[in-house]
Amino acid sequence: MYDSLKESAAPHPPALRFSVLGPLAAEAHGRALPLGPPKQRLVLAMLLCHPNAPVPLDLLTDAVWNEGPPQTARKNLRVYVSALRRTLAEAGADGRLVLHAGGYLLRLAESELDSMQLQALARAGREAADSGDPERAARLLHQAMDLWAGPPLPELACSEPVQNEVARLTLRHVALCEDWAEVALEAGQAREVAEVAGELAEQHPLRERLRALRMTALHRSGRRAEAMADYDEVRHCLSRELGLSPSPALESVYRSILADQGADSGPTGAVGTDRRRRAPVELPTDTADFTGHGKLLAELLGAAVGGGTTVVVGPAGAGKTALSVRAAHRLAEEFPGGRIYVRLRGIDGTPRSLASVTAQLHAHMRGPGEAAHDPDRAAAHWRAWLADRRALVVLDDAPDEACVRPLLPGTGRSAVVVTARTQLAGLAPAGRVQLPPLSAAEALELLGRFIGTGRVLCDRPAAERIVAACGLLPLAVRVAGLKLAVLRHLPLAEYADRLADPQAVLDELAVGDVDVRSHAADAWRQLDTPRRFALRQLARLPLSRTFTVADAAAVLSSSQRETRRELELMIEAGALVSPESEVTAHAAAYSLPYLTHLYAREAASVSASDDLMLSEAS
Repeated sequence: MYDSLKESAAPHPPALRFSVLGPLAAEAHGRALPLGPPKQRLVLAMLLCHPNAPVPLDLLTDAVWNEGPPQTARKNLRVYVSALRRTLAEAGADGRLVLHAGGYLLRLAESELDSMQLQALARAGREAADSGDPERAARLLHQAMDLWAGPPLPELACSEPVQNEVARLTLRHVALCEDWAEVALEAGQAREVAEVAGELAEQHPLRERLRALRMTALHRSGRRAEAMADYDEVRHCLSRELGLSPSPALESVYRSILADQGADSGPTGAVGTDRRRRAPVELPTDTADFTGHGKLLAELLGAAVGGGTTVVVGPAGAGKTALSVRAAHRLAEEFPGGRIYVRLRGIDGTPRSLASVTAQLHAHMRGPGEAAHDPDRAAAHWRAWLADRRALVVLDDAPDEACVRPLLPGTGRSAVVVTARTQLAGLAPAGRVQLPPLSAAEALELLGRFIGTGRVLCDRPAAERIVAACGLLPLAVRVAGLKLAVLRHLPLAEYADRLADPQAVLDELAVGDVDVRSHAADAWRQLDTPRRFALRQLARLPLSRTFTVADAAAVLSSSQRETRRELELMIEAGALVSPESEVTAHAAAYSLPYLTHLYAREAASVSASDDLMLSEAS
């Protein structure tokens, strides 16, 4: 019935067409393309879920074999990719599937993939709504809804990574339908909204915005009793499933219906977003030279789309902020309510007060102005503001759990990404993304972005020594690259020789106003005295080597039981890296973060010098 609402259609359908918003399908010139066996289809599905972006080999491996890949996994992937390339070439689309940045990239035009076309229409619809044209917005958004033939990729349910993508696509579709319902109500289409929202509410009974929109639509359609019954149903559902009460926005709609207000067509009131006031976007610039961590970026994107809180944990210089900011820039479509970045430490590294943070956030709130003078009230208004929206918040460099908790919404569809050097173990419920150093290949690629790939290839062994001396940390590799880009006359081998001396590394990794030592010192200052003492002792262990509880006990001159407890406290504090896999405490292998290890050696040397001076003075 809505075909007549489509504003325009391409005069000729695209020669190549892929579909993921339903069963996986591909056709060329109206003819279905053979997609091969199930594993080959999984590879194609992951490429289509990340169009025009490199999909890391590790992510493809996980998608095809979950957690049990064979030794020939990489070889098998090449076979599947070669078969897909032949299929594309026969369809007249040669050169679309290429190897790029440690993964494979499938180049597609917007009209060639249904999910890309949906995003484009959704973006145009939201822009029309922002400009005050609800009728046009409703047409465009419904045109986007017509592309949905879900659930997506039902035949590939065996793959967990694919299912993560399916969840992301499904949430995007529901948010699209909610946006359409909101502008359709403004355009006077209450009856259509009541029917569409009713079907969706059966599939997503806990989405309060959807329920509020349907209640409003039922009321405006003269079905007030059904709207009241809908409220009772969602109230019982929230209480039974989550132990929660309805949000203030849903309560406001209920009270309006109870008072029999707003039955005429008009603005959606408390349930709607003021689209004439654009959603806030306050993000740092995306890092142009961002390299690697493709699998973790995909994991973070999926976690954020799912809502709730995700903690990105890693040592100084690991790239936590860069990863989180990149994810925030990529999630514009999923978070129409805004994307906001807040740093929880001051320039000197000390924690910011709640008053300071809420003062920054208050510009985005619409609560009473006097709340800005009361940090606790301002934080409560902030939580309510988030609960009523689909917004993304990045809380960067969190000192501890207490600084984060007042800023987290208790309910709603917003997502919060927290970066921290410590584990923030008391922050629950929260997902965690552990950020390791780059792989050697990724570190070399990052170095090449600054000094040129040709210069890296001219002396690859020296380049490998440089990135190894940087601990494969993005910050350190970036500083080395910036320095070499300025000192074009400096041979890579000579610079690698300079970095070979552990005592000179922090001196060498400085250029302009970027100094790796300052980051290491900041991390050191955040540790309490017992952890610093233990670090100075453990710093005597070899660089970039793992060690056991027995090794640490010998250095710390304590029992293995006491040492194990100390190591666990250091892991919580972010001063020690824990094992990647689950093992017994006796067999666990630990390591010190690279920059922390270097700085602790310097601190131990200074401490020893001070002790000697005191001894001589006495």
